[in-house]
Amino acid sequence: MEPAEERLRRWRLVLGANEADGTDCQLAASDVAIDNALGALYDSDRKGGLGSSSPYVPRWLSDIREYFPKSVVQVLQKDAFDRLDMTRMLTEPEFLETVQPDVHLVATLLSMRGILSSKTKETARAVVRAVVDDLMRKLENPLRQAIAGALNRATRNRRPRHAEIDWNRTIRANLKHYQPDYKTIIPETRIGYGRKRSSLRDVILCVDQSGSMASSVVYSGILGAVMASIPAVKTRLVVFDTAVVDLTEELDDPVEILFSTQLGGGTDINRAIAYCQGHIRNPSDTILILISDLYEGGAEEELVRRAATLVAAGVQFICLLALSDEGAPIYDHRTASRLSALGAPVFACTPDQFPDLMAAAINRDDINQWAAERDMVTQRG
Repeated sequence: MEPAEERLRRWRLVLGANEADGTDCQLAASDVAIDNALGALYDSDRKGGLGSSSPYVPRWLSDIREYFPKSVVQVLQKDAFDRLDMTRMLTEPEFLETVQPDVHLVATLLSMRGILSSKTKETARAVVRAVVDDLMRKLENPLRQAIAGALNRATRNRRPRHAEIDWNRTIRANLKHYQPDYKTIIPETRIGYGRKRSSLRDVILCVDQSGSMASSVVYSGILGAVMASIPAVKTRLVVFDTAVVDLTEELDDPVEILFSTQLGGGTDINRAIAYCQGHIRNPSDTILILISDLYEGGAEEELVRRAATLVAAGVQFICLLALSDEGAPIYDHRTASRLSALGAPVFACTPDQFPDLMAAAINRDDINQWAAERDMVTQRG
């Protein structure tokens, strides 16, 4: 197809049938199907749309999965939930078996689980498991590698005690001292960890579970589960609205973590930080990551004073305005500015950037500079 014809075809699909009468563009059969799928969603205010009965909805979902890449399918599904009240259809197992699983769908299912039938809950759990498994495959290795590398750089010791020797690295470092006659290696250089503590860093994820933070809750649960499986890092996961719930004991099962959250409700950040403060034993070895849009419904002045105390004690206090793929978040600029002025970095982060953020925090890098170098949304005091 000539470039001019392709441009005309694209405009025809963008405009839709009614507005594109003047283009005089004839669509091929496959393009007609694409046009119908888009029209059912975006022209729904002028015609019947997908309808509330449901035989057409699974067919529409099947069509968009055939004609569009996965990333576009997720956008179309999200728009359908917002524009056409398709959310209620998530109460039907047949619908869940057809829809394309993604983070937004998981967040919607978690917020609706109170109205799901037992049969639908089983299907919903399978959908959530599919999304969690997919994200674990993408995020687990980068996070493990980043944290392990940072811990090695931060804690490597050339004079470890016998119980602290890292034998794999010690053997590699001394291969040149192999003695063929004795069939052994003389460990002239010993490498290990020089601390007695079982964990080299304590990490607390304190996650706002209000409705606007839904995607961040999903990613926090998964990333928290990965970190909990790393022995050198002691990870605690705390979620909050107006109440505080410690989900640390659930970290071995990220799906159970997600089904233990209560998306929606108010926000009491100060209460959540107070709870986390009570579990800090070694401030200089603690990384406290608050994940919130900072719309405080509790005591803002007390929150700021508490944050100042933690920073002064040596805690690495980092505030993520979002942990999601959705770009610049809406947040409370006043509270963000006040926390930033205390020395707590405030910015938004994507799940792909989170492993490098953890490595930078473990290495005690300048987190504000780290974020600025990556053009991340940063609030400066």
